Amino acid sequence: MWTIAKLSFKEILLKRIFTITLCMTFAFLIFYGVAIHYAVSEIIPGESSGLSTAQDFMSKSFFSTQLLGIGLYFSSFITALLAILSSVGSIANEIESHQIDTWLTRPISRFSFLMGKWIGLCCLLIAYAAFLFISIVLIHQTMGGTAFHLDFTAAQIIKALALFLLQPVILISIAILLSTRMATLNAGIVLIILYGTGFIGGFVEQIGTLVHKTALVNMGIIASLLFPIDTMYRKMTIYLFDTGDNPLSIASQGLFGSVSTPSNTMIVYAVLYVLVAIFIAIRTFKSRDL
Repeated sequence: MWTIAKLSFKEILLKRIFTITLCMTFAFLIFYGVAIHYAVSEIIPGESSGLSTAQDFMSKSFFSTQLLGIGLYFSSFITALLAILSSVGSIANEIESHQIDTWLTRPISRFSFLMGKWIGLCCLLIAYAAFLFISIVLIHQTMGGTAFHLDFTAAQIIKALALFLLQPVILISIAILLSTRMATLNAGIVLIILYGTGFIGGFVEQIGTLVHKTALVNMGIIASLLFPIDTMYRKMTIYLFDTGDNPLSIASQGLFGSVSTPSNTMIVYAVLYVLVAIFIAIRTFKSRDL
């Protein structure tokens, strides 16, 4: 199992798609840093444009949380694309190229082969997602100056980071499940549609909460149950920006924040979702005629 995990880790690490993604990631971080720099230069601390001190503070806090939310949102999107592209053919490609025959003639069970793939991919994507999350937060906090600086506790960062890292794990688990049942192209199409459905459902739920439309909220909840990727992002923003006595709880609401508060039960659901997906993938792979 661990040999497969190490080989899977190295395989993705050496692929051109990872190299390209890494280069574009650095370009994205540079662009984000420049955007933060120019956003700060447009805001002179203490100049409230006729607003009261409290209103000026809330205005700056809103823009600050939205800028951080934008960075984390697109970081989540980049991580998701890398997770999909690197894992959707993890089993299907081996079957289609008949390379899996070589592996299975050795004393390696199908369970060990699949779990090795899952562990290797998860380790790489978790490391990449952690790097991206920490980079975005550090760029925002260091280049944001006093105008955009946000006060986070260690607990807030750790909780938010944990949920950010759970997102690629969900995607990899479903990708491997689909890869045991479908061809690479078909699995990729299905996973991208599921991913899009999850995020569109999240936006629909936010809009439904704002306009008090129960039907829209219910549609969003159904989408989050089908694919809880957006719920984890929204819950992450709640953990990052909200505390009981923190005024940022109001400022964090917006397009890239969370108007509605996902239940803690959804975190448990997401973990069970991953476990069930892996369980079904193992059963499917064991019973598949190769």
